[in-house]
Amino acid sequence: MAIVRPQKVNATKLALAEAGFPSFTCQVVLGRGCQLINESMVAALLEEGEVPQNRLGEALSEPLRLISKRLFTLMVEERDVDRVVTLLIETNQTKTPGDGKIFVLPITESYRVRNGERAADAY
Repeated sequence: MAIVRPQKVNATKLALAEAGFPSFTCQVVLGRGCQLINESMVAALLEEGEVPQNRLGEALSEPLRLISKRLFTLMVEERDVDRVVTLLIETNQTKTPGDGKIFVLPITESYRVRNGERAADAY
């Protein structure tokens, strides 16, 4: 599972497909990370002109605001996990707060709805 910036969706879809991982789900989600800044810090930064006057600046100055992100969910073989994680990081990293988060979870079983098939092939 990877939570990424909305403007990185197309690049992420392309990178996954080109790397041989064309099957995934992408959803619009709302949330926020743990980067909370108190009002006095924001006021000081605004005086110095360091808080950007854009969506990032708004998010930093409004600690309860939920920010629109995209959630990619994909299932891969265990041998491919490191490759996919590296690909997601390289594609989505801007080195600024809000780049996202990646979660790796085990999948114990999978079934294909069409025919009830249970196996690794049902990914």
